[in-house]
Amino acid sequence: MNALLSRLPALPQAPLLRGRRARLLRRCLAAALLLAGLVALFLPPSARGAPASQTVVAARDLPAGSVLRAADVRAVSLPDQLRPAGSFSSADAVAGRLLSGAARSGEPITDVRLLGNSLPVTGEPGAVTVPLRLADPAVAELLQPGQRVDVVTGASTTNSASVLARGAVVVTVRRSGEGDKRPLGSAQPVPLVLVAVPPQVATQVAASSLERPVAVTLR
Repeated sequence: MNALLSRLPALPQAPLLRGRRARLLRRCLAAALLLAGLVALFLPPSARGAPASQTVVAARDLPAGSVLRAADVRAVSLPDQLRPAGSFSSADAVAGRLLSGAARSGEPITDVRLLGNSLPVTGEPGAVTVPLRLADPAVAELLQPGQRVDVVTGASTTNSASVLARGAVVVTVRRSGEGDKRPLGSAQPVPLVLVAVPPQVATQVAASSLERPVAVTLR
């Protein structure tokens, strides 16, 4: 075997790249690999071969109770395997809808985050969300997003009981928790209720809720 190998002609040795030329070649290869990685990263999922669909996401941080406008959302291409159930493909599908909870920029907007189309304040550009702390905290536990209520105040020494807003829409209810406000003399935290009301009564509702006990009647 050794004798057979000794008869084979010797292969020429490839010259090794050294010095500045070798360093330059390595840098060029590294830059090419980095560029290829960046191109692959920023290509849309469909271009990378993954099935993707247009998905409506929040264009910026949105507070609870926002009435969604065109500038509040945008459509992006999202891989189908990452697309949440109940997502929307067009911004028109969420325009004018009320957001029941806060959304972060880039977060997909899904059907469970929106209240129904039949809201009395939908279509009013100035619709306002007002926070309330109810006189009876137990009532807040009965409320659900999308529910319609009448906001009323109790009688006082200077004012009689009155209806502040009819057909207000419950946006969200912050249930009792550690950080919630406790009224004087009460060991129980009071849930915070956000309701959407027409702009013409929003100021009165907000001011009255600070001065007198506020309650809601369920519809």
